[in-house]
Amino acid sequence: MKKQNKFAVLALLGLTVFFLASCDKDDGDDPIPEGIQRSELILTEVSGETVEAHGDHFHGLDGGTEGESIVIEFDENGVATANGHLHLEADAVYKIELKAWDYTGAEVQDDFIANKATADQYKAFLVGGDLVLNPDSDHESGAIFQPREQTYGDGTTVEGKYETTGILSYFTIGHDNEGPTKEITYVLRKLDAGVKATIERTDWNRNDYADIFAGENVLELKFEIHAEHGHAH
Repeated sequence: MKKQNKFAVLALLGLTVFFLASCDKDDGDDPIPEGIQRSELILTEVSGETVEAHGDHFHGLDGGTEGESIVIEFDENGVATANGHLHLEADAVYKIELKAWDYTGAEVQDDFIANKATADQYKAFLVGGDLVLNPDSDHESGAIFQPREQTYGDGTTVEGKYETTGILSYFTIGHDNEGPTKEITYVLRKLDAGVKATIERTDWNRNDYADIFAGENVLELKFEIHAEHGHAH
């Protein structure tokens, strides 16, 4: 009987260890939900004497004044259901904020930047449109997309351009991209380990981003931009 009891205790201990290991594995290091039910991109114009394009980024954003906002709404497939065709002032600067909801109705966009370890797995791209990028413009009149989070969800500081993700970003399409409507896709990509640190500011519009930066897309939000003079939405 003692021998049987010993085996029973060992078996129970084994099951306990297995159960605890399974719980740890289930909790995981990645809090991102299985699916996104709907999303929004909120574009808010930012203006002011200090706000200007410079190469691959902006200057003076912290001193800018926020104006009107446009909200693009997307379904679970990334198809725009409201404001999917934008008329944007060509030289205006827009703050772009991502909002996303899972199938329980909870907002989850901040989960992607909860802390550095989590954010290191994600980067936003704005692809398509055959855009002239600002560093390639003769008159600083090209497009800029600048991810610009300042802090992670846990309150620690985002240290520089290689750590920014693009849940919060700033964008201008530029006069060089006036003319035909541009078909654009906002992509949030989950990257393989170590990849994010290799992404430069000018890589945001690469058509071959998926080949160069290994990983898988979490979101692909498709919309259109028509760049023009004056204010019209």
